[in-house]
Amino acid sequence: MLDLNNLKKSDFYYDLPEELIAQTPIEPRSASRLLKIDRTTGICEHTHFYNLCDFLQKGDLLVMNDSRVLPARIYGEKTSNGTFIEFLLLEQKAPLVWEIICRPGKKAKPGTRFTFGGGKLEAQVLEVLPDGNRVVEFSCRGNFFAVLDEIGQMPLPPYITKKLEDKERYQTVYAHETGSAAAPTAGLHFTPELLDEIRTKGIQTAFVTLHVGLGTFRPVKEEQVTAHKMHSEHYSLSEETARKINETKAAGGRVIAVGTTSCRTLETAAARYPDGEIHACEGATDIFIYPGYRFKLIDGLITNFHLPESTLIMLVSAFLGYESTMNAYKIAVQERYRFFSFGDAMMIV
Repeated sequence: MLDLNNLKKSDFYYDLPEELIAQTPIEPRSASRLLKIDRTTGICEHTHFYNLCDFLQKGDLLVMNDSRVLPARIYGEKTSNGTFIEFLLLEQKAPLVWEIICRPGKKAKPGTRFTFGGGKLEAQVLEVLPDGNRVVEFSCRGNFFAVLDEIGQMPLPPYITKKLEDKERYQTVYAHETGSAAAPTAGLHFTPELLDEIRTKGIQTAFVTLHVGLGTFRPVKEEQVTAHKMHSEHYSLSEETARKINETKAAGGRVIAVGTTSCRTLETAAARYPDGEIHACEGATDIFIYPGYRFKLIDGLITNFHLPESTLIMLVSAFLGYESTMNAYKIAVQERYRFFSFGDAMMIV
């Protein structure tokens, strides 16, 4: 029995064979498997993502995160002596000023200059932060994001060891607002054809933006779950999306979050408007959802299978229930589902 007053990181551990960690995306996107779970009973049903419409109803609203991933990993050299450096861009602080992770860190002291892409991009370290991250200022020939798109690589998670041949396979087909350090992976399963089928059936779609930071995927180090501090991420929710949410709720339809990032955005917005009607909003959120949390807005969740002891499996446990979640993960392992970013999906309604 889970003790909500004494949640431990180890409560959310499950044993995952390494070979079940998906190393490459499946083709086509919608051919991934889908574990459909009844939120009330916990009963699981095995299907494929291209059958998603079987579990949606006319009047439902799918809310998706349209954030686009930056090709944020760049390789270069120290201007003074040519020694190797790797930057991973985390968060934009000003037009050409970014917080980054760099390796090797000892090479990047304040004032040190680096060059990337044969001189197409240059950077100077402004500050070393307490956690070891750096604040750097870039200069470039032409548009910064165009240069980054040319020379940068996708910041794939460390458990993916195979090279990604097509950068767009780590983007959703509806990605629009550039700014994420990692993909909102629940959306990777959608194809233009599936989205057309969804809309033809009378199911609406709407978009929020949450720029995914690496903090979402940072391991929980404290054994006591409540001691974990979530990294803050920027989100925005438009007036159009707010209108669709309000109309869906008023008509008795279901609001289904595509991904934990959409879920966190919607629940953050709902907390801002406790009277029930959602309005356009934006800001920073560090919302941490774990068992005991009372959901204010979402009625369903589509998500991938997450790392053991992660904040994301804790969020799923809060929505589906702890016992049902751990049982679903056990079944997914037994049935050889593919896990993590390029893996299969679950749908909880």
